[in-house]
Amino acid sequence: MPLKLAFVPFSEPLSAFRLPFPPTMGLKSDQHRNILKTAGWHSRGYLPHFDGTALPQFISFHLADSLPVKVIKQWQDELKCLEYEQERILLQRRIERYLDCGHGELLLQDERVAGMVQDSLLKFDGSRYRLFAWVVMPNHLHSLVTRYENYQLKDILHSIKSYTAHEANKLLNRSGQFWIEDYFDRYIRDERHFRQTIAYIEMNPVKAGLCQKPGDWPFSSAWFKQLRTV
Repeated sequence: MPLKLAFVPFSEPLSAFRLPFPPTMGLKSDQHRNILKTAGWHSRGYLPHFDGTALPQFISFHLADSLPVKVIKQWQDELKCLEYEQERILLQRRIERYLDCGHGELLLQDERVAGMVQDSLLKFDGSRYRLFAWVVMPNHLHSLVTRYENYQLKDILHSIKSYTAHEANKLLNRSGQFWIEDYFDRYIRDERHFRQTIAYIEMNPVKAGLCQKPGDWPFSSAWFKQLRTV
């Protein structure tokens, strides 16, 4: 069945939404955790996630050996004096720089594995979520998605990570944890942020020195868009 890719920005401005932010990076110990949970925030312990109103969200997750959890926790301790949104932005930047240095076994360097992960993202585009951009890097993955109302983001990501981990281990004849348990997500504020996020995702392999231009990287939305213009 041919793939149907949609790269059309959302029609409604997001600036009207007022979302309650958790005051710290962890929700387990927060005194307002029940209120935050009702509003759509949840946490696995060290990264809070928003899964309330269906909004475009920037999603990242990485291989289990690419970034130790203790490093993330150390950065959180260093940044906890900042406002919540500043903390998230700076933490994300540190994570991205660390990942782009190429730590770990780089299991997604194997084209069979990268292709399988990409196919799994595309499989439910249009049924569970709308996929606007993505890139599969050697040790992590970025995507820009809007989940559909009858699906929860955490369930979508759990399904993708569970399936791809199982298939990757089979392809590589290995066992053990493939992805880190958690993921990073950030909701999109407005159309400008939306376009900047697409550019950021598609430029990732260029900035990491893996190719000269975004359309050269075969495991990305930029490569598919280039095919459409040929």
